[in-house]
Amino acid sequence: MKICVMTLGCKVNKYESDSLIYNLELKGYQATDKLEFADFYIINTCAVTQEAEKKSRQMIARCRKFNPNAKIIICGCASQNNNIQFRERGVSCITGTSNKIKISKYIDKLVKNDKIFINKPIKINKLPLKYEDDLIAKQTRTRAYIKIQDGCNNFCSYCIIPYLRGRSRSRPIFSILNEAAMLNNDVKEIVLTGINVTDYKIDGKPSLLTLLEELDTYGKRLRLSSIEESIMSEEFIKGLKSLNNFCPHFHLSLQSGSNSVLKRMNRHYTSEEFFKSIILLKKYFPYAGITTDVIVGFPEESDEEFEESYNFIKKCNFSFIHVFQYSNRDGTSASKIYKDLPPQIKQKRSAKLLQLSEELHNNFIVKNKNKIVEILVEEKVDNYFVGYSKNYIKSYIESKTDIIGKIIKGKIIGGFKDGALVKHIKIL
Repeated sequence: MKICVMTLGCKVNKYESDSLIYNLELKGYQATDKLEFADFYIINTCAVTQEAEKKSRQMIARCRKFNPNAKIIICGCASQNNNIQFRERGVSCITGTSNKIKISKYIDKLVKNDKIFINKPIKINKLPLKYEDDLIAKQTRTRAYIKIQDGCNNFCSYCIIPYLRGRSRSRPIFSILNEAAMLNNDVKEIVLTGINVTDYKIDGKPSLLTLLEELDTYGKRLRLSSIEESIMSEEFIKGLKSLNNFCPHFHLSLQSGSNSVLKRMNRHYTSEEFFKSIILLKKYFPYAGITTDVIVGFPEESDEEFEESYNFIKKCNFSFIHVFQYSNRDGTSASKIYKDLPPQIKQKRSAKLLQLSEELHNNFIVKNKNKIVEILVEEKVDNYFVGYSKNYIKSYIESKTDIIGKIIKGKIIGGFKDGALVKHIKIL
């Protein structure tokens, strides 16, 4: 019995899908994350934008091209948000964002030809109040994602995720450390992920640094998937600097550089406070990769507000910008209060920011030229081995021997493709 688990959206979804694969394999099923012929397809959906929900629906048709008779199971944020859009497409089972581990039980029933009726409203799982500590992801060869937290209490005016994932809740530290201890020697890097990693707590107290200090003893590189400005104290950053294995890459979400837009977004900082955090990071990590997210075309964003945001982003000198056009999400406060902008305005502003992102990325590569870096090599593309430096520069390396899965020391020669060309010095 073969099962394909298809994932749309964020790293949290990917972690949960990998956990499903691991659980299914333990039960004797053949499971994969590759889209190919299978008896069952599990589609782990995303609802962060309208386009993400559209792609989630389209995935059903893509799966049926491989096997029209396969049974399809839907889970994740899009089905939690609106299960009707999937019920009318003849799928076998629909669930939401929580208790995904129970999907394997649904498959057991379907294998036995027990019927799970979908001609009645589907009861979506209630959002949990405590962290569900029953997921362990299937290991990869080089990098392991470990989910440490779920949910969010921020309620940014544009974001529907708190309504679909629930309130912030942290995974017990012993569970995280147990999963880290299970990783084999081939795994060289741990990436901590969650809906709001910044809000990780132990016994109700902010404890992300405590968790990192514990994980630092495992001897694997440590990376944070993303963090919020609210955690950027000097004490926290000095704590990161004292770690032996921390990777100085900070994905620090900005969303807008205009204070008036930030206020409408219900973001809990000003551009001045954000910039102080950037200065503090560069004080302790002068070569850090600092990436960010920016939403363009937020409702009622004026030309002046966009230019203010553009100039602030340029001032921050990020190493890369993830640019998103605002997507209206029913149920959010922004959708109820503010008037959306025409698509052509969003597209024009997006193109301008994407061009700036390319310029800033190229500047970051130039800044790191001739620097000696450590790279975790993950794959081979054409004639180059490819991996990422600690500060998240995509690195292309020529080598006569297979170095996939190795950490190598190399020297950055200059810009190359979407990253940098690196001269191989030695394997560490």
